[in-house]
Order: sequence, then C-alpha cells, then structure tokens
Amino acid sequence: MPSPAILSDIGNVLVAFDFKVAARRAAELCPFPPEQLFTRLDSIKLPYENGDMDDVTFVREAMRLLEFGGDEVMFRRIWCEIFTENQAMERTLAAFAGRLPMFLLSNTSGMHKDYLLGTFDIFRHFQGGVYSYSAKCSKPDAVIFEKTVSELGLVPEQTFYIDDLEANIATARRLGFQTHLYRLEEHDALERDLAMWTGRVLSS
Repeated sequence: MPSPAILSDIGNVLVAFDFKVAARRAAELCPFPPEQLFTRLDSIKLPYENGDMDDVTFVREAMRLLEFGGDEVMFRRIWCEIFTENQAMERTLAAFAGRLPMFLLSNTSGMHKDYLLGTFDIFRHFQGGVYSYSAKCSKPDAVIFEKTVSELGLVPEQTFYIDDLEANIATARRLGFQTHLYRLEEHDALERDLAMWTGRVLSS
C-alpha cells in the first residue's frame, strides 16, 4: 500500500523567483524597457511550459521577439538566474528526510527544471516529480494532478500538497489531497500544518 507522501510546487515554495531580475538584465541588450519585455513573450510562454515548444525553439523565438542583442548562452543564463532558495523550507524538509517520500509537481519548462535541480541543494530531498513541459498539461487543470497520482503512485488522501496559488490548491483539495496554501512570509503556518498531518498519518 502506498505510504504517505509530501508533494510540493516549486516556485515561491521551494525557491523564490523574480522575473524582474531577468527583465532588467535583458533590457540592457534589447531596444525595449524592462516593463515591456516579458509581455512580448506572452504568446510563447504557455506553449513552452506545456511542452509544445522545446528549449531551442523557445530561446530562438524569445531572442527574436525581444530583439535580444546577446548570444544564446547569455539569454539562457539571464532566463534562469532568477531564483533564490527558500532556506526556511530547506530546514523544514530536512527534518522529514528519510521519514516520508517527497515529490515535485510544477508548471515549469525543461530549461528551468534542469537549472533548478542542478543548482539548489533543496532538491536533493525529492525522489521524483511531474512537470508541465513533459506532462503536456499544467495546473490548475485536474489532468496534471491525475497524471501525478498515476506516475508517482500516490494516494491523494495520504498526500500533503503544498502550493502558493489558490487555484492549484482548489483543484488538489477537490481531488482529495491534504493541502496547504503556502506564503513565504508565513512559513510557521506550514510547519504547524505539517506537524499535525504527520503526527496523524505516521501514527496510524
């Protein structure tokens, strides 16, 4: 029988991110002000995160739309260097390492996923994950949650799901997950909910 598990979103949960950092850096090599840059990418961002566009195509199209004056390596670095690790979450998850399996569920691209897992130590706690670019669907649609349950062998009623977006939490709750709407500035609330949940599922 599947054991209880923790399932976590990535952005603004395990790592904070700020696309304004990338916009300011990219604007130095573009003819547009920072506040206009990423609206110019609206037409390709969702197809990219949903896996309808690969990394190479996205980078080429993004550089064209932004009239980016640097090279591809420079663009990839700017696009990825927007994250900072959530140290409070790292400490919390370290306490559960070896006690509960942990998995990821994120709307993200292959480029960001590879960068994140290769850069930040917090991801060592996770045994696998499902990502929108490879699942070909994204949150808050129920389909990606159902794929996650199937691929990772989870039981929603035995899975504690963490996300920072209310729409994603609403879908997960409807499917039977134990949920927590996470706020970076209210980390103590997560620790309280996790302590209550683990105390219940690990003692049963």
